[in-house]
Amino acid sequence: MTPKLLLTLALAILMTVFVLQNTTVVEVRFLFWTVSMSRALLIVILLAIGVLIGWPVWLVGAAAW
Repeated sequence: MTPKLLLTLALAILMTVFVLQNTTVVEVRFLFWTVSMSRALLIVILLAIGVLIGWPVWLVGAAAW
């Protein structure tokens, strides 16, 4: 097995454990909007939003170098 495959397998196992441990439904309120979703889904959505915001900022910073 290649190191890349082992790393991918380890990350997939960790992600599965994370999702199984965070299945609790939480309620998110923002202004007048309320939604209920699993905690794991909320964290993944917030991570995706952070990546989408951070990637262009990183590109601009990398271009300045």
